[in-house]
Amino acid sequence: MSWFSQTLTSSIGKKLLMALTGLFLIVFLVIHAGINAMIFYNDGGETFTHWGHFMGTNPIIRTLEIGLVAGFLIHIADGLILWKNNREARPVRYAVNNPSANSTWYSRSMGLLGTLLLIFLVIHTAHFWIPNRSNQFATGEELNLYQMMLDIFQNEWVVLIYVLGCISLFWHLLHGFKSAFQTLGANHVKYNGLISFVGTAYSIVIPLLFALMPIAIYLGWVK
Repeated sequence: MSWFSQTLTSSIGKKLLMALTGLFLIVFLVIHAGINAMIFYNDGGETFTHWGHFMGTNPIIRTLEIGLVAGFLIHIADGLILWKNNREARPVRYAVNNPSANSTWYSRSMGLLGTLLLIFLVIHTAHFWIPNRSNQFATGEELNLYQMMLDIFQNEWVVLIYVLGCISLFWHLLHGFKSAFQTLGANHVKYNGLISFVGTAYSIVIPLLFALMPIAIYLGWVK
C-alpha cells in the first residue's frame, strides 16, 4: 500500500479528507445560496432564471458539478466511517459521564445531524436537481425552476421540512466550520477568534438565507 493510500485510510487521513471536502462544500453553499437569493429581486424570476441557466448550461460549471457530487458522496461516506469508528472506540460507557464538560452537544451529535442533512439532501435533489437534469438529458431543455419553487413551497409541510433541514445545517456548520480549520492545523490563539467569528456568522447567515426562501414564497412575499 502506498504512502498516499495509507494516509487516506488512517484516522488522521479520514479527518483530513472530511475537512477538505467540508470546506469545498462550504464554498459551494455560498454560491448556491447567492444564486437562489436572486428570487428576492421579486422580478418574476428573471434574474434567478438568468443565473440558474448559466450554472446549468455552462460546460465548465457542469464539469465541476461532477466534482461537487463526488465531494458530497465522499464527505457523507467519510463522516459515517468516522462516526462508526468513534462509536467502536468507546464500546463501554463510563458509569459517571459528563460529556458536556468537554464538548458541545452538537459536536457530539454530528452523526445525527449529518444523517438528518442527508435525508434533507435526498428530498431537495428529488424536488429540483434530479427532475431538471433528467429533463435536460431527455429534451435538452431546462425546467422552469423558479415556477417549480413557487409550486413546491405552497405546501406548508414541505416548507417545514426545509426549515428543519436549515436548522440542522446551522448546527452542523457551527461545529464543522471550526473543526475543519483545526484539522488543517489552523489552531492558534492568533487566529482562533477570527475563525470562530467567521464560522459562527457563516453558520447563521447561510442557513437563514436558505430558510427564508421557502418561507417568503409560502407567505407570498415572493411571487
